[in-house]
Amino acid sequence: MSKSKILHLDNLSLQDVFNEDSELIPLLTPEDEELINQESIPEELPILPLRNTVLFPGVVIPITAGRDKSIQLIKDANRGEKVVGVVAQKNSEVEDPTIDDIYHTGVVAQILRVLKMPDGNTTVIIQGKKRFEIEEVIQEEPYLKAKVTEAVDEREVDDQKEFDAIIDSIKDLALEVIKENPMLPSEASFAIKNIQSNSFLVNFISSNMELSVAQKQVLLEKDNLKERALLTLKNLDKELQKLQLRNDIQSKTRSDLDKQQREYYLHQQLKTIQDELGGVSHEQELDEMRAKSKTKKWNKEVAETFEKELNRLKRMNPQMAEFGIQRNYLELMLELPWGEYSKDKFDLKKAQKILDRDHFGLEKVKERIIEHLAVLKLRGDMKSPIICLYGPPGVGKTSLGKSVAEALGREYVRMSLGGLRDEAEIRGHRKTYIGALPGRLIQNIKKAGTSNPVFVLDEIDKLGQSHQGDPSSAMLEVLDPEQNTEFYDNYLEVGYDLSKVLFIATANNLGQIPWALRDRMEIINVTGYTIEEKVEIAKKYLFPKQLKEHGLSNEHLVVGKKQIEKIVEGYTRESGVRGLEKQVAKVVRFVAKSIAMEEEYSVTLSDFDIENILGPARLERDKYESNDVAGVVTGLAWTSVGGDILFIESIISKGKGNLSITGNLGNVMKESSTIAMKYIKANAEEFGINPEILDNYDVHIHVPEGATPKDGPSAGITMLTSLVSVFTQRKVKNKLAMTGEITLRGKVLPVGGIKEKILAAKRANIKEIILCADNKKDIDEIKESYLKGLKFHYVTDMSEVIEIALTKQKVKKAKKLV
Repeated sequence: MSKSKILHLDNLSLQDVFNEDSELIPLLTPEDEELINQESIPEELPILPLRNTVLFPGVVIPITAGRDKSIQLIKDANRGEKVVGVVAQKNSEVEDPTIDDIYHTGVVAQILRVLKMPDGNTTVIIQGKKRFEIEEVIQEEPYLKAKVTEAVDEREVDDQKEFDAIIDSIKDLALEVIKENPMLPSEASFAIKNIQSNSFLVNFISSNMELSVAQKQVLLEKDNLKERALLTLKNLDKELQKLQLRNDIQSKTRSDLDKQQREYYLHQQLKTIQDELGGVSHEQELDEMRAKSKTKKWNKEVAETFEKELNRLKRMNPQMAEFGIQRNYLELMLELPWGEYSKDKFDLKKAQKILDRDHFGLEKVKERIIEHLAVLKLRGDMKSPIICLYGPPGVGKTSLGKSVAEALGREYVRMSLGGLRDEAEIRGHRKTYIGALPGRLIQNIKKAGTSNPVFVLDEIDKLGQSHQGDPSSAMLEVLDPEQNTEFYDNYLEVGYDLSKVLFIATANNLGQIPWALRDRMEIINVTGYTIEEKVEIAKKYLFPKQLKEHGLSNEHLVVGKKQIEKIVEGYTRESGVRGLEKQVAKVVRFVAKSIAMEEEYSVTLSDFDIENILGPARLERDKYESNDVAGVVTGLAWTSVGGDILFIESIISKGKGNLSITGNLGNVMKESSTIAMKYIKANAEEFGINPEILDNYDVHIHVPEGATPKDGPSAGITMLTSLVSVFTQRKVKNKLAMTGEITLRGKVLPVGGIKEKILAAKRANIKEIILCADNKKDIDEIKESYLKGLKFHYVTDMSEVIEIALTKQKVKKAKKLV
């Protein structure tokens, strides 16, 4: 045994005894067994607990003692009778075992030799003698000592032939195991063949099988030798089957080992090494996924889908390309917030304060959000509405979403739809495609971490179409409260509930949104700001924001309302405040530069300072012009940047009654001029016009600023007034503007964009406005403060327009028409 490998208590197994360095395998002869059986065991024994192994009678094993108590016990026993009681620990991780941590059946062991190793550890070679049972503990320090009684073996058998057959089978199976297991040395088969004692054969093989400590302990505690032999045979048969199966697999692998299999095999080895170094194994990862799935609040269909896909992943080769796709899919399912909702805040007054704090005006939107909160508070649960905010750029539609999210206490998500042409961006790709991803809706829901965020769909009117599908059609399901409870994403392949999401869409032009999509949304018009509102916004929001961003404070700059109004009127022309913010930033930068360069500047800005910083006022375009010329009438128009005034000019010259139209006009606007001309010809006498004049003069209508495209029916009454004025040479009423559509029957029809047009009229210092009577309801919705200083004329017929718009007075240098 001088060259045999000595084993540590913490890591002991049969295979380490049978190794290539072994020169001798100690075996028990029948004479030795007879001597052991005649010996009696002491009444008291020092107890030596072993980790990871069980000692059997007759078997010789080397152990290394590392615990102080064990070393002391071995020293004391070696000086005396050299006899100890060896028992197995129930839990190998317990460092200082008590009587409750060890099994009560053990084996009396004879110390054969004690060796002091160079590393300081004590190694002892022991041989099992007889089994014993612990009666009671009589000593715990410095080591365990207990009263014991002998556990007598029942060696008598009813059928000797049957027992002999069991023993022969054990020998044959043991030899097969040695043959199948390349880790076992050939000497092991000689040892098995040379064992003459049946009981020692059973004990020897039981000791050296690949069994757990608990399984070996069961064998040790069997009093009946035949029962122990049968159980040993059963375990030996299992071990042989495992070895044969493993060898078959290895044989097949070896016979077909191409490049892919070789890489897989190396990968498995690498993974094993990583596991040893503390990495996460494939099986462990799957177990973690399954454990995480138990915490998800998903329905039966989703749970079944996940389990099915997880089992599919389990069967996959990790080297396959599909493995990564499948794992990403399962990770998405686990990361989505199924059934997880943030709690809404129902403090309506606080919500109102938040909305008022962040946005000036926008009363309708704020009122709608407070209404939604109120219903949620009373009912506790409801499908969230789909709100569409439409209006000109820069009025705060997108930023309103953040304020709404804060007021509700929800997560905020924004998705820009501008220029989106691929339907898969909404619905996702099928996961079978390389590089497949879920749609941006599902991605953003995952990012939000809850299933009820405030979801802003920005620029929904800018959705495009291409050969890759129509994204606006894909949005139909998303924005329908009756359908989005089971929104189907091509990647996810199971329905996801979007009904609790508060969708807020934004748009600049409703006309570009498909009718079916528009029908699913609650439309709220976010109109432009008045000059007074812009002044307040600049004072309360824009200047403080820009000062903070440029590292300044209120002490560095003071701007009065008059100066802010000058910036608004002279340097911006818009419904929103984006351009205004740029001008404000320019003023603040000038101050920042002056401070940094230690230059003198006026803390309180004057009109002169404003012009010095921003240059001369450039935007005087929408100022009202005089009514000294016949045929020049002021109209009101709606543009993408808000309302504006529009001049219609008409002139007549000798000819044959032809009509010419210029000014970069669209078809609808050209049709309006044609209708106005035909109506005048049909009713010339009513307007005091000689019908012959209409055939003797050519008419030219022009709308200035020809570089700007113009279209729409709202200039109809303006063109009519312009033509009547030029044919009668009557003055147009001073500081008057108008808007409305006309028909051949002489009716005036309502038009849109009334608030923006009213604001444009106020900017141009207009005092009176002619509108269709049906537009009165639009005026009623506008704050009275916006209407201050304006007089409205509501008309239904063209004759009323002419009566109000034209005076009896002729213009200076009036033409004489013949």
